[in-house]
Amino acid sequence: MAASNDDMAREKLEEAKGYVIETIAETMDVYGVTPAAGKLYATMYFKDQMNLDEMREELGMSKPSMSTSVRKLQENEMVKKKFQRGSRKHTYAAEKDFFHSFMSYFCQMWDREAKMNMEAIKQAEFELDQIFEDENVSSELVDEARKIYELLDQSKVYYRWLERLVASIRSEEIYEFLPKDPEDKNT
Repeated sequence: MAASNDDMAREKLEEAKGYVIETIAETMDVYGVTPAAGKLYATMYFKDQMNLDEMREELGMSKPSMSTSVRKLQENEMVKKKFQRGSRKHTYAAEKDFFHSFMSYFCQMWDREAKMNMEAIKQAEFELDQIFEDENVSSELVDEARKIYELLDQSKVYYRWLERLVASIRSEEIYEFLPKDPEDKNT
């Protein structure tokens, strides 16, 4: 009777993991990865570590697709390469701290957004300043340039805020305002 109960329990265990794996795979587009990479990450989440052969066997992915997925997950700091003494095969482990994955990916994206846009604004302001300095430009164009300058100035408030948000996430200061677990007073 125990074997039958164990078989049913094992089936339920796999079903429970399956729900989570499928949902993580489906929502990983938020992190800029394909559903296949998401399924790989979610599968690895329930394992200590896996090598490429084990991943291919478990998921039935092609080697190039799997390598691309692993590389993208590594870029997002969702998977880390582990080194094992005496083994020629690289093994990988999923980052199990979702806060770390969130922080790493979104801080990277928000940093990129703020830096690129602030640089573009700086270049645009240089061009607009030349219009302001040229006495031969019509007042109509100077007014249009002034409106654009004001819009850009307003947008800098957002990009500076985004930079502060990233800094507060990286320093974990944000958890003072938005605790990881409101029930736990130590977070």
